[in-house]
Amino acid sequence: MSEHSLLGAGLGAIIGAILALTGAGGGILAVPLLVFGLGLSMVEAAPIGLLAVGLAASVGAVLGLRQGIVRYRAAGFVAGIGILMAPLGLWLAHRLPNLPLALLFSLVLLYACGRILRKASLELKQGQPAPRPAFMPCVLNPAQGRLRWTLPCARALTFTGMLSGLLSGLLGVGGGFVIIPALSRYTNLDSKSIVATSLAVIALVSLGSVVTASLSGIMHWAVGAPFALGAVLGLVLGRQVASHLAGPRLQQLFAITGILAALLLAGGALGLIAP
Repeated sequence: MSEHSLLGAGLGAIIGAILALTGAGGGILAVPLLVFGLGLSMVEAAPIGLLAVGLAASVGAVLGLRQGIVRYRAAGFVAGIGILMAPLGLWLAHRLPNLPLALLFSLVLLYACGRILRKASLELKQGQPAPRPAFMPCVLNPAQGRLRWTLPCARALTFTGMLSGLLSGLLGVGGGFVIIPALSRYTNLDSKSIVATSLAVIALVSLGSVVTASLSGIMHWAVGAPFALGAVLGLVLGRQVASHLAGPRLQQLFAITGILAALLLAGGALGLIAP
């Protein structure tokens, strides 16, 4: 294995570990790592990031299915909408110059990490997770243990799938930072089920985008394969220590790291930071 491939595998392992420790939103750092670590453009980094995040999320989703905590009907519905929207995002990505694409990614990263930082800070201050909305369109039927499918529920999940799929194709993000807050707001699922269901959606949408990118001839497998394998290894190893390290303090550290990455990415795109 070449030095470049080893570096790619090491960076992928970092992403896998972040996914294991912080939940399904951690994969948003894959693209900045590829841009800074391997010198790729946004368009080149996006499908590679999705490949790694998709494979790592697949491992987490399979483990969640074995535990019976994945709401697979909801995951399939959201992912189906996302897969339909991802090619539109990919089409837009190849028609936008690198500068606006990098700035848009930086804004999305700042927004996602800002939400995580605020939530973790509130949890530390209050000593418990923030209260959830009184009205939730998607609630579990206690007799069946399944979500009640109503029109407001379908509408909420459709919007979630459209946004995660569009961002997946456009920016190369799995969409966990969209899916997890949406499931927390729209459903009464517990946190473990929310993360496991989100991982299932990310796996399906990401791998669907990877297939589209491969058919379009824009997937760099020489870089993507080591990076993805490293991510899976990092996820498996990270899960071994996640229960000991995960928590609001770690979420805060992840959010601050993401904010710094967003500022560096924007500064590099604007020429304010030397490559």
